[in-house]
Amino acid sequence: MELPQIPELMGLSLLLGLLALMATAAVARGWLRAKEETCGGPVGQKANGFPPDKSLKSKKQKHQRIRKEKPQQHNFTHRLLAAALKSHSGNISCMDFSSNGKYLATCADDRTIRIWSTKDFLQREHRSMRANVELDHAILVRFSPDCRAFIVWLASGDTLRVFKMTKREDGGYTFTATPEDFPKRHKAPIVNIGIADTGKFIMTASSDTTILIWNLKGQVLSTINTNQMNNTYAAISPCSRFVASCGFTPDVKVWEVCFGKKGEFQEVVRAFELKGHSAAVHFFAFSNDSRRMASVSKDGTWKLWDTDVEYKKQQDPYLLRTGRFEEASTTSCRLALSPDAQVLALASGSSIHLYNTRRGEKEECFEQVHGECITDLSFDITGRLLASCGDRAVRLLHNTPGYRAVVEEMQGLLKRASNESTRQRLQQQLTQAQEALKSLGALKK
Repeated sequence: MELPQIPELMGLSLLLGLLALMATAAVARGWLRAKEETCGGPVGQKANGFPPDKSLKSKKQKHQRIRKEKPQQHNFTHRLLAAALKSHSGNISCMDFSSNGKYLATCADDRTIRIWSTKDFLQREHRSMRANVELDHAILVRFSPDCRAFIVWLASGDTLRVFKMTKREDGGYTFTATPEDFPKRHKAPIVNIGIADTGKFIMTASSDTTILIWNLKGQVLSTINTNQMNNTYAAISPCSRFVASCGFTPDVKVWEVCFGKKGEFQEVVRAFELKGHSAAVHFFAFSNDSRRMASVSKDGTWKLWDTDVEYKKQQDPYLLRTGRFEEASTTSCRLALSPDAQVLALASGSSIHLYNTRRGEKEECFEQVHGECITDLSFDITGRLLASCGDRAVRLLHNTPGYRAVVEEMQGLLKRASNESTRQRLQQQLTQAQEALKSLGALKK
């Protein structure tokens, strides 16, 4: 009988044993590596003399994840950028300058209202005071005529809330909401709110065809049906006599809000219309004296109107200027008219275009001013600065077309002036405008 080959069997067993040891070692190394990654260091290693904290890794990852998800502030630079106001943590939807020119109010979806001091605009630091909106956030804000209160439109509440401003000994203000909000009356989303400079009434307009005229106690005085299919914008004129609206139809309709000699409300009557566009009107604005209006339409044009007419004698407004703005034919636009009606600002998307209304020429263009579409656009009461918002910052731009318009106007008036004191006054205004343009590097040679 033949015996089995012992050496071959022993060699096979040794080989299998060696392979098993290698596999075990590989598994052990993988386990150790995984343990090190989980604990943030080698197994059993102490950090600063203390046992490793297993929660440090998860806390660090959570902190990094939150920081990564935080949106970056949009960066905009331009030689005509005067300042950027950055205190809101949410996107700003609306802003309003006080009638005394001292403050700018802004509201955002971070549930706060910010009140900024305009005298700090050209300084390094920009101070603001904060008012909190409890359990809601404001999408529109407007100062009262006496600058001692402001109203907001609540995003979730769909109604008006009034905040009173009480001055403190340190110069700041305390903001207190009135006990009750206005009653809910609108059935469609709101497009704008306003307070008459006389303090006699409040206007609210929704995107259907409804405009409501309220007294300051929250009672509806009148309801206006605009018959425009829908409203895209509505506003009170600075003189407080008129309420105007635009929408699906190619016109701007204007009503007079009538009060008696003793201040009692009487009625709302049709005053006049701006007729001349061939498509829906996106937006309109009044000059500071209400004698001029500007409009921009889906037909790709903007128009400047003389509204200082005897409308009670059926006199229609005069069309003064028509300019092209092709962007308006494809997207909605916002419009702002300088207080003296010399400059027209048009916002489309995140860009702003400035026009000289006397010649109808575009003079400045600012691209990608904000990280989101521009939600509001307004000149300050001096007309020297243009404010815009659309992300978490308000950006203030120098109005160089306004200075150039002053130069042109003063040069023309100087040629016709015969009185020496008048000539000196005009020359002073001309010199100031030229010096402002020179300091901004915008003086044309």
